[in-house]
Amino acid sequence: MEKIAIISDIHGNITALNAVLEDIKKRNINRIFCLGDLVIKCSNPDLVVDTIKENCEVVVKGNCDDIIANNCTIPMQFWTRERLGEERTKYLDSLPISYDFYMSGYLIRLFHASPFDLESIFNPMYKNKGRYRDLEIPSIDALFENTPFIGKTPEDEVPNIVGYGHIHTPNLYRFKNKTIFNPGSIGIPMELANIDKSDPYSQFSTLPSYMILEGEYGSRELSSISFNLVRLPYDLEKEIKFLKSSDMPDKEKTIAKLQVATY
Repeated sequence: MEKIAIISDIHGNITALNAVLEDIKKRNINRIFCLGDLVIKCSNPDLVVDTIKENCEVVVKGNCDDIIANNCTIPMQFWTRERLGEERTKYLDSLPISYDFYMSGYLIRLFHASPFDLESIFNPMYKNKGRYRDLEIPSIDALFENTPFIGKTPEDEVPNIVGYGHIHTPNLYRFKNKTIFNPGSIGIPMELANIDKSDPYSQFSTLPSYMILEGEYGSRELSSISFNLVRLPYDLEKEIKFLKSSDMPDKEKTIAKLQVATY
């Protein structure tokens, strides 16, 4: 049996990333896959990109990675791109959209948000509101589709398991004898809807999370597979100090998200 750590949505938070990597190392896990969004929001995107390149075997592109490479429009994005430099920016742009592999007889497909684009949203816990309402995945079956966006045709095998990031809220969901999982976010973890400020359980979280898959890596023979969600604390004040000492635009918004949180 082999373990794979699935991480996602680091968003420039090097302190949380280092804490998660240390936890992964303590568990003797050598294979790490990342579901994208390495950058934007926190103040060390360059360190995050370098660390991800050094430690992750597979990295897929997130919407924020694509924005920095191709479509900067606001000051924080331009600041991030300048901090990264051209080589790291080209690396983000070169990342694949999805990744397929077998484990314990299951075909597992990883992507950042959906097989249609980098921004569509699937959340089994609540309906999206406001500016996200038009980005909702129309049906759960759609997550398993073979689409041109991920380089697949109708003749390709359909996955049994899908792993995705993007929404920053961890979940594990069964549907029609298939499995969908989300490891949550390392850099800007969230809980539930984040739409009702009066609800103390609907806020950002101080605890990063990631998922561990355990099974027979690369095997097409059906056997045992398991999913383990890990949540852990890190030195939040250290990351806030990085933000406060930086000249990153709109850093107060990120600081507020990191500070106003529940466990």
